Amino acid sequence: MSSTSAPFGLRPAFHPSGLDRAQALANGIASAYASDILKGQPVKMDTAGTIVAAAASDAFVGAFSGVEWTDTTGRRRVSNYWPASTAYQTGSCIAYFYNDPLIVYEIQAAGSLAQSSVGDQADLSNVTAGSNVTGLSQCTLSTTLAGASATAQMSIRDLAPYPDNAWGDAYTIVRVTVNKSQITASVTAV
Repeated sequence: MSSTSAPFGLRPAFHPSGLDRAQALANGIASAYASDILKGQPVKMDTAGTIVAAAASDAFVGAFSGVEWTDTTGRRRVSNYWPASTAYQTGSCIAYFYNDPLIVYEIQAAGSLAQSSVGDQADLSNVTAGSNVTGLSQCTLSTTLAGASATAQMSIRDLAPYPDNAWGDAYTIVRVTVNKSQITASVTAV
């Protein structure tokens, strides 16, 4: 698996408390928001109090989980991704996203990572990549590490424990936490 590039975005692995629940935000995405937001894609809060897709190196709140809304014809829709430019009836949108900064996520790196990367930080890459057929993000973790005294979006915590995943594999799958959070203060790499 980690010898093949098959990114899946940010996937919650666990929370220290045992609860990794997504937040439901009423009117969480602006009607007709012009970009797809895919499941597992990093999202941030904008100044209007809605979520938008985050870019590489942005501080962000967490990972998108899904959305429901009533379209302009009156039909209720539920989706694991936000289809770009979708309009909805006022007050009908509920966006779901993981925003607890203690959640540990799994993500595939854009290349190989060594065990020495534990404790270091890296930004996300390919943040808008994915499929609006499956609704899944293909966001990856950059293999360019921040290094000592630098700050990046994600902090690398461990190797994801899969039988076919090892340090140094072509596309290592690692466990990470959000470091550049809009909710908490960022910290530098160890």
